[in-house]
Amino acid sequence: MEMNKLLDEYGRYTFNDETMKERIPKSTYKAFHEALDKGEPLSKEVATVIANAMKIWAVENGATHFTHWFMPMTGLTAEKHDAFLEPDGNGGAVLEFSGKTLRKGEPDASSFPSGGIRATFEARGYTAWDCTSPAFVKDGSLYIPTLFCSYTGEALDKKTPLLRACDALSASASNLLTKIGLEGVDKVTASVGAEQEYFLVLDEYWQKRVDLKLTGRTLYGAPAPKGQELEDHYFGSIKRKVGAFMKDLDNELWKYGIPSKTKHNEVAPAQHEVACVYTVANVTADNNALVMQLSQDIAKKHGLRCLLHEKPFEGVNGSGKHNNWSLMTNTGINLFNPGPDPINNKPFLATLACALKGVDEYAELLRLSAACAGNDHRLGANEAPPAIVSAFVGDDLNKVIKAIIDGEELNKTTGERFTTGVSVIPDFSKDSTDRNRTSPFAFTGNKFEFRMVGSSQSVAAVNTMLNAIMAEEYDQMAAKLDAGESLDDIIREFFKNHERIIFNGDGYSEEWKEEAARRGLPNHANSVDACACLKKPEIREMFVKHGVFTEAEIDSRYDIQLDNYAKTIRVEALTALSMAKTELYPAYVKACGTLANDAKEVAKAGVDNTFMVEDLKVLTSLLSTMREQMITLETAINKAESTDSSTLDTATAWRDLVIPAMDALRATADSLETKVSAQQYPIPNYIDLLFGI
Repeated sequence: MEMNKLLDEYGRYTFNDETMKERIPKSTYKAFHEALDKGEPLSKEVATVIANAMKIWAVENGATHFTHWFMPMTGLTAEKHDAFLEPDGNGGAVLEFSGKTLRKGEPDASSFPSGGIRATFEARGYTAWDCTSPAFVKDGSLYIPTLFCSYTGEALDKKTPLLRACDALSASASNLLTKIGLEGVDKVTASVGAEQEYFLVLDEYWQKRVDLKLTGRTLYGAPAPKGQELEDHYFGSIKRKVGAFMKDLDNELWKYGIPSKTKHNEVAPAQHEVACVYTVANVTADNNALVMQLSQDIAKKHGLRCLLHEKPFEGVNGSGKHNNWSLMTNTGINLFNPGPDPINNKPFLATLACALKGVDEYAELLRLSAACAGNDHRLGANEAPPAIVSAFVGDDLNKVIKAIIDGEELNKTTGERFTTGVSVIPDFSKDSTDRNRTSPFAFTGNKFEFRMVGSSQSVAAVNTMLNAIMAEEYDQMAAKLDAGESLDDIIREFFKNHERIIFNGDGYSEEWKEEAARRGLPNHANSVDACACLKKPEIREMFVKHGVFTEAEIDSRYDIQLDNYAKTIRVEALTALSMAKTELYPAYVKACGTLANDAKEVAKAGVDNTFMVEDLKVLTSLLSTMREQMITLETAINKAESTDSSTLDTATAWRDLVIPAMDALRATADSLETKVSAQQYPIPNYIDLLFGI
């Protein structure tokens, strides 16, 4: 692609600010931005002018329909398409799209998860235009990013709480920063960049795996002789078929104005990553949802399937989504940038102190933001942060924090130079921190990287939590200032009281688990336990105080989280049982029969067949165990199905009864796989899936 064409194509499918400016009157454009800057609703007149311009632009780009695009609590995106075309009453038609239609839609709310907020017969729900996130044209429709709320005003989606938390953060941060002497700050924005990991497999193999089709992960499969132990895939040469997919994905993302920047092979075979440049939190959430959707769509065009499950393959790394989070003032200051003299950078120190205090006090909320059945397979393995939330700050910043706590002087540090020892290579400056890939919440120079989010999850939840937490801590610091305490004393107090959350070592080690327990840090290894924090009064009060969630919305998310968990395990268990009954067990029985017949033929030939009889005994013993385990799994499923009490009891039953039964059945089935021929194994194996491209 030529350079000029590349630049011309960027954002061509997006009704961005530049396009809007070109297509509406200057007065309307000014009124639109004044409303955004002041946080005021758009007038009907402004919305009408923008809607007309948006319609004309969309039709020029091939759109015949429009849809209000939103993020219900299913974890996916949702859309209902309406045509621009309206009968004119004279046998003809006109293209209609009003300001009212742009601002508000009315999808059916009864079929989306509501956690008890809406009964089945209460169907009315509303979508409201998120005018801070640009609309775009895709597949012949104008997509309008929206919020989704019930008839009575409760949030039924992931974006509404995120935008509320962004508002709360901005108000609280601006208030504190003004108090400590930072002039001109009246808005603080959360800036987020998301890294997306995924697997690619051949479509022909995906089609033959019921588990991949229905659950997104392999429920059976013995390890391939080679995995990731040679570390030869990571950053390795990209295969031609994968490279063609990546090129098409980049080109498509750029047309949507999504700043895709980096692509590479990840650690596990068949695993890859795409990373996008920062933008405001809610736009990043929209962009990442589109990244996931486009990745799956484009993969099909290349004869591939894109797997976004957190753990599609046992025995190799799973996939996460790193959430790079920083805070920017309207005056252009990155509040997480320590600068050349961090110990005297008061806005930075105040923000860092609030962040560490918030991560310590609300660690369970951050763990909850990454909780789902798929991520339970990944967190804590040698590929992802542990389920224990801690913060990495690096040696240099740790010295600053220690000096403040101890009241000691710290000499202004100058950046070190990195030397290679090669004469022709110039030295260059080192970053102020190393990277710690085992840390869930790591400071990486001018931002924090939260690494626990699962690859299939929206980044809306974690940024809702982070922004709400920061709003609370900024308010607490401001209140202490108002009470007459000095800023230096408050910062010292925050660091001293919450130093326990800082851990710069190996988060994978068993020693850290023991140390974290001594420090009193929570360790919720599974999603069911992680949900319990939503019942804590202090957490509920914080959300309500900042207008992020109502009490009813908190209760709904508790029930929805547990219900989604139970339903996910149910689908996996039923799929595992079906595959065992209809595919694997019959194939292994047939393999036993073949071996028995072969043994008879060998005996007839007068040859000692003792070794074959021994092999047959091993197979039949494993088959007998597998049959018993299939019965055990079916019994466990029936018990979990009959649990008719709270969502907590139901989710607990699926976790405690069904998952162990699934794991035991898989272990036996996978052992049998290693004892039959590849031709006798009825589905594509790990060699096919991981090395087939």
